[in-house]
Amino acid sequence: MSKLNTRHVFTSESVSEGHPDKVCDQISDAILDACLAQDSNAHVGCETAVGTNLVVNVGEVTCKNWDKINPQNIAREVVADIGYDDPSEGFSFDTFNYVSALHGQSPDINQGVDKKTLEEQGAGDQGMMFGYATTSTPELMPAPIIFSHQLLQMFTTLRKNGEIPYLRPDSKAQVSVLHDDGVAKEITAVVVSHQTRDISIKKIRKDLEENARILLKDTGMLTNKTKFFINPTGRFVIGGPCGDSGVTGRKIIVDSYGGVGSHGGGAFSGKDPSKVDRSAAYYGRYVAKNIVAAGLAEKCEIQVAYAIGVAKPLSINVSTYGTGKIEETKIEKILMSGEVFDFRPGMLIKDLGLTSPKGWTYRKTSNYGHFGREGFPWEKVNRVAALRAAAGLK
Repeated sequence: MSKLNTRHVFTSESVSEGHPDKVCDQISDAILDACLAQDSNAHVGCETAVGTNLVVNVGEVTCKNWDKINPQNIAREVVADIGYDDPSEGFSFDTFNYVSALHGQSPDINQGVDKKTLEEQGAGDQGMMFGYATTSTPELMPAPIIFSHQLLQMFTTLRKNGEIPYLRPDSKAQVSVLHDDGVAKEITAVVVSHQTRDISIKKIRKDLEENARILLKDTGMLTNKTKFFINPTGRFVIGGPCGDSGVTGRKIIVDSYGGVGSHGGGAFSGKDPSKVDRSAAYYGRYVAKNIVAAGLAEKCEIQVAYAIGVAKPLSINVSTYGTGKIEETKIEKILMSGEVFDFRPGMLIKDLGLTSPKGWTYRKTSNYGHFGREGFPWEKVNRVAALRAAAGLK
């Protein structure tokens, strides 16, 4: 098959754990973690909103031993861990007002989800979910989003270990990468907007650009033409939930592939794995990554669609963007057969161990991307041999 011959610049953005929307994602996922620790069959759809000196939880929770869980304490622990500890900034773990309107799950939804067997378990909602993988980076992720995440992870480390003590929790990063014939070639621009104490913008720009260059040098894609924009407005002191409100699930492109490929529209955080918005998107990544790792394609996007309460997917679509080593229809038949992967909600949840996380938590997923980081079961490439055998490849 012929490859796509394109030369273009693609840009992706990441946001830090102190971004108002990410504060919300973390609180929602920490509450989910607490529920699953008490009840692996808990049904959770927890939303969080934050603003100046305020945290609000709304949504549905049905969980055994719910009385042992204190959402307010969880919210305060998360905010403290992020680093919002100064009441003068308008949002601090020990002073914010807390409101909860959490309630039980609707029985109308529950009757379609809970079945006698895992094989029969229905999807927790209708909709379509996508998974994606590419050979662009060792993580099998698009380069712009991986670089953006890595920048903010680095700055968070420098903030928390005190190496750059004037940094505060809220920040964004954006990386533009030139691609030639689908291959990432060079970084053309880097944008970092980081909340700080009120100090010299000259020092901020010097420190942040120096550290960004050190990190990105290892990519081999920095050039003498790469442009850096550090706190381009000149001042970013008022930030976090005091500077802007936040809501769970408002960073779905940051959470996935940075705008590369498609997105079904469903957010992840605060949802237990019976919600296929989350679990099937994780499984789609797992499948796409194994397809690319198996050498069946250099790029792969999976779309899967469900009806609420129905176990079997309505459709599975595969796109290899002209990079496939075998026909896309053949890959689709392999996936639909269930020979290597089983897309039924109960079975994919079991396959990935999503109701009983071991060595990871849902809160850990909520920062710096749900994909492309080791330690999560959907990042394993353990079906390569089975895929190649099913495809008739040696």
